[in-house]
Amino acid sequence: MTTDSSSTNRAPAEGISTFKGQDRALRADRLGTGGLLLSVLAATAPLMVVAGVMPTTFAVMGIVGQPLLFVVLGAVLVLFSLGYAEMSRHVHNAGAFYAYISRGLGGTAGAGAALVALVAYNSLQVGIYGIFGFEVSGLFATYADLEVAWWIPALAAALAVGALGWLKIDVNAKVLGVLLVIEVLLVVVFDIAAVADPGKEGLSLHAFNPDTLTGAGVGTALCFCIAAFLGFEQAPVYAEETSRPHVLVPRVMFLAVTGVAVFFAISSWALTVATGPASIVPTSQEQSAGLLFFLTEDRLGSAFTDVLHVLFVTGMFAAMLSFHNVVARYAFAMGREGLLPAAFGRTTGSSGAPGTGSLLQTGIAVVLVLTFALTDDKPTGDPTAPVLHLFTWGGNIGALGVIVLMAIASLSVVVFFVRRGAAGAQAWRLVTSAVAGIALVVIAVYTVKDFDVLVGAGPDSALRWILPGVIGLALVTGLVQGAILRGRAPETHARIGLGNEAFQLEKEAGRTP
Repeated sequence: MTTDSSSTNRAPAEGISTFKGQDRALRADRLGTGGLLLSVLAATAPLMVVAGVMPTTFAVMGIVGQPLLFVVLGAVLVLFSLGYAEMSRHVHNAGAFYAYISRGLGGTAGAGAALVALVAYNSLQVGIYGIFGFEVSGLFATYADLEVAWWIPALAAALAVGALGWLKIDVNAKVLGVLLVIEVLLVVVFDIAAVADPGKEGLSLHAFNPDTLTGAGVGTALCFCIAAFLGFEQAPVYAEETSRPHVLVPRVMFLAVTGVAVFFAISSWALTVATGPASIVPTSQEQSAGLLFFLTEDRLGSAFTDVLHVLFVTGMFAAMLSFHNVVARYAFAMGREGLLPAAFGRTTGSSGAPGTGSLLQTGIAVVLVLTFALTDDKPTGDPTAPVLHLFTWGGNIGALGVIVLMAIASLSVVVFFVRRGAAGAQAWRLVTSAVAGIALVVIAVYTVKDFDVLVGAGPDSALRWILPGVIGLALVTGLVQGAILRGRAPETHARIGLGNEAFQLEKEAGRTP
């Protein structure tokens, strides 16, 4: 990916006068540390990870050392965050990833990153609708003896999330926060119960032994585990809506990534303690996504397990709402800078929310849920196939996209500070960004290589290339768009990544009425 000469300290080109009112800026002073942290952490869906991702990783990959993987990945993402957070002090844009990449590698690279981000976060968000609908349908069948097709609660959730997308972000933060706190508390209760009543091997730390990270499944396990962290990188998306973005965004990022790493490492270890390290893989293969509920039923009783089932669903709703907010803000940033139609770059009414972007995401979700609903029971006769495909395909496409964005952003951090003449002052951050970038490239390569395993397709299936190809196509399409803008609309190209800063610079220069 080549860099543009305009990549650093770019000011708006002469004649730009696109930002003509405050409807082109997200409302500031809306979020403090707590609200921002809750909005970011909600996307990690802790209960969905503990109940879904962890048992799947144990069962499919056969890797006992999953707790150690969370520690290793936490360290890699802390290294990534050091440079990424420093960039957040210099760039405040709802387009976060692509804004940072634009500042380092130029507007053309930024346009490519923008489309990858839009596709990746949409995929992550829509994918959760599948498993959400499946779980809610199961709750109706279990507790109300009522058969409800999975796509009905999925569509209802899409409409509810879309409605909340029009509301103030502080309202959303409260919704996310309540659901998140309850989720975490319930998982902590299980962790304590597992330690207090361990399996037949006792209170073993074997899962933290490096010897457990051997075998062909380690690379793919990395892909599963890094997906559990997704959400921490969203903090800069909300930078314009905080009072002190240069302070709050880095603070929240480090709190999020370290908190998630510790929480998931302890919780995955608790699972190995509850079953015994030697039994965690076969038990996970037997129980699948029911592992956590199987273990809580035995130790904490059926009432606790019933509540856990309900919170599993509400946690997924919180994650959908969080990703929805991020997609809406990316669409807003892209509309404001000419990468999407101008209508996307305006806020809505008194709430100051990016309403058009919210509508876009809701529309995409509804269309995709209905598309998968139409394939129900076809062609396999398996009623769970569409929902599981929606979840696994969307989730892994999205995870790959974010991994690619983080790897490119790491390079962008290095280039940004070198071109500013700050390489000496930022030397240690440049080193950590380079190390993190290399590690993320390795994870991305493993993700593409083992995509058939990630989505449950055969090694000869065309899906192993078609699905990750969605991210490749988005990147190429965005790069082509950026190149066209550079030749045909240089003033628009010069604005990529500047966001509200372009509006402020124009206002100061007297070019904005």
